Amino acid sequence: MSLSPFYLCGCTASGKTALALALAEAWGGEVVNADAFQVYRGLEVLSAAPSAAEKANCPHHLFSFRAANEAMDAARYESWARPVIKEIQARGRRPIIVGGSGLYLKFLTHGVAKAPSGDVEIRAELARLPVDEVYRRLHELDPEEAERQNSGNHRHLSRALEICLATGKRASELRRNFADPELLKNLGGVVLKWPRELLAERIVQRTERMFRGGAVEEVRDLPEDADTIRQAIGVKEIEAYLGGEMTQEECLEKMVIATRQYAKRQRNWFRRESWLQEVDGELPLREQVGRVREVFG
Repeated sequence: MSLSPFYLCGCTASGKTALALALAEAWGGEVVNADAFQVYRGLEVLSAAPSAAEKANCPHHLFSFRAANEAMDAARYESWARPVIKEIQARGRRPIIVGGSGLYLKFLTHGVAKAPSGDVEIRAELARLPVDEVYRRLHELDPEEAERQNSGNHRHLSRALEICLATGKRASELRRNFADPELLKNLGGVVLKWPRELLAERIVQRTERMFRGGAVEEVRDLPEDADTIRQAIGVKEIEAYLGGEMTQEECLEKMVIATRQYAKRQRNWFRRESWLQEVDGELPLREQVGRVREVFG
């Protein structure tokens, strides 16, 4: 069996963790996180990270290894993940990279995008604008990138708009047109696919479990300077609930809506990754494993 990394992708709440554990058992593999918020300590419930019992089944890497107030981005992630993957391969085991954060996965599978350096004047100008205005201007210049982004994430939207303004080109073009030929040779992976209405139901159920299973306490305990981690879906909503700005029902509703919107962006992202094989998420776990092994050994 090839020791090439295997990429297990899918929208939030699609069942990636269960399939990753089953494949790790079947292959003698080790799981590597590729979720932007599962890297943080103190957000395990809200980010739907594997439980301690699940992680005990096989080696897991890059989960809960960053403090809540530490910055994180796709380039930093790639610099940590690449050596971990090589170490797993050196042990004669297969890396199973699991996640739904598109750019984190893209940097591993295609290489790091060479984005232009920051423009101080443009960045300062955009920092003074409300997030709605940044999103509107990005949508005018690069609607594809605007649809891919979280419309409430000022930092990510501003960076994409900055690239457009500084280069005169679309940020989405930059994302599409980078690829390391060496990395593309052995790409292999699957994306778990669900009907939208069924995935929406799973999102509702999981959001309720998170809320009642410790997510509120996690958010309450976050340090004030945890800026990056506050971009995670649910943090700002729960903080508003804790501050008396909304009811529990309103908080849950906003979390569900935001998660569904994120799942839509993930769906669009993975649709463009034509190298990924689709696996029906409704299949029993044993059949999912069988489908994967038919193609990847």
